[in-house]
Amino acid sequence: MARQRAGLRFRICALALGLACGMTWPAVALAEPFQSWVAVVVAGDDKGSLGGPTKAFDNARRDISRAIIGLGLDDSQVAQFSVRPEGDRGQRPQKASARAIYQSLSTLAPAARGCLVYFTSHGDPRGVLVDDQILAPQILGLMLDRSCGEKPTVVVISACFSGVFVPALAKPNRMILTAARPDRTSFGCGEADTYPYFDACFLSAIDQVADFIALSRAVGACVADREKTEGVSPPSEPQVWIGPQLRALLPLLTFAGARQAETLRLGGPVAAP
Repeated sequence: MARQRAGLRFRICALALGLACGMTWPAVALAEPFQSWVAVVVAGDDKGSLGGPTKAFDNARRDISRAIIGLGLDDSQVAQFSVRPEGDRGQRPQKASARAIYQSLSTLAPAARGCLVYFTSHGDPRGVLVDDQILAPQILGLMLDRSCGEKPTVVVISACFSGVFVPALAKPNRMILTAARPDRTSFGCGEADTYPYFDACFLSAIDQVADFIALSRAVGACVADREKTEGVSPPSEPQVWIGPQLRALLPLLTFAGARQAETLRLGGPVAAP
């Protein structure tokens, strides 16, 4: 009996070490994979590509926050930021600034199992715009190092030239998804746009896929199709980078919709209407 218990402890430890080291394991979905995650969603500007007012970034911030909550997070686990927080009295975002974003991450992340950070804004080769300042990749990297640390972390940057964030943020425990190559613009941030193209694709895909790996592929394909349809060029070519520690873990972090669909497929209980 003692030998059997020792063997069981060894197998449990081996599984834990395997996940930590990025080994491939069967994709058995965790019951509530995002229950203890936290998220920060930032609309970094309220001006369109021609300098006039736009609601595209705040629309994306609002609806992406709702979609993230739909993954299984609670409202209290999602912090929202806007350059014009007074314009959304329903969700009451905080005023966007690098300091405020870092303070929020520092408060939320210590008790969390993982972090999800999403920026939607204008960008240039120096970084992403947050109100009237450029947040550089190296600064965001330090913010994540000191808050989320080695926890599984997904970072999404929807902005022109956002591929510049990949080298600075790339770590074994992170996934980085950006709206464009480091030398390309993204599209859909004009005064009349409802969402930037990338954010619209993120929202349309998140209910159709099972996890972040599938989401990155679906968003990339959607953006390419949208840009071709709209006749804009050169193509933005969204970028994705997945650290070795996350390659085995991400398929286990299944989205709530996919879990419900699997329950129904297996003949599980159906909620009353």
